[in-house]
Amino acid sequence: MQLIASLLLAAATAQAHYTFPRLVVNGVAEEKDWSVTRMTKNAQSKQGIENPTSGDIRCYTSQTAANVATVPAGSTVHYVSTQQVNHPGPTQYYLAKVPSGSSATKWDGSGAVWFKFHTEMPAMDKNKQLTWPGQNGYNTVNATIPSSTPSGEYLLRVEHIALHMAMQANKAQFYLACSQIQITGGGSGTPGPLVSLPGAYKSTDPGILVNLNAIQPSAYQPPGPAVWSG
Repeated sequence: MQLIASLLLAAATAQAHYTFPRLVVNGVAEEKDWSVTRMTKNAQSKQGIENPTSGDIRCYTSQTAANVATVPAGSTVHYVSTQQVNHPGPTQYYLAKVPSGSSATKWDGSGAVWFKFHTEMPAMDKNKQLTWPGQNGYNTVNATIPSSTPSGEYLLRVEHIALHMAMQANKAQFYLACSQIQITGGGSGTPGPLVSLPGAYKSTDPGILVNLNAIQPSAYQPPGPAVWSG
């Protein structure tokens, strides 16, 4: 009986975890999983990252993708999830422009190059618990690429931070992916502030080390830089 209980617990734990293998641009998904989205190290295990200072916090990449998606500036993007995004916590989106002389299929995204263009704030449900947009869905929430984003190749990064155990240090779970994209029809904006990943987060940031039962929705502080909206 103990063995059966352990197996059931392991199965339930795996079902509570997820990956984001497919980018959707203006309602059209990439052709197949991991074709423009870089396969993550947890593609099989579905395990999230618990140390926000780990090098894996950037893209969690196990291998780069073969293709680059064309994304017009102003497009709406989201990701398909392998399981329900059932844990409470924010979904955030970042971009990093590929430097001259490199390509989205090869560049590793190092340095102070990332800017955040979307995050989510919670609400209180009828059970007096914090809940986020998109929670319990099979897609991440929609985000819009600012129309003034300059044209060029980028890495697009999505993350969902699961905060159900975040009252303990290094117990928030980061589920993330990076896609290789080419932004077209862009503008002349100056995205920022620019941050490094790792580097933008600490284990003690109030949006990472937090007791969701002890705060009001407006008191939550999403980790990372301010959102650039163009």
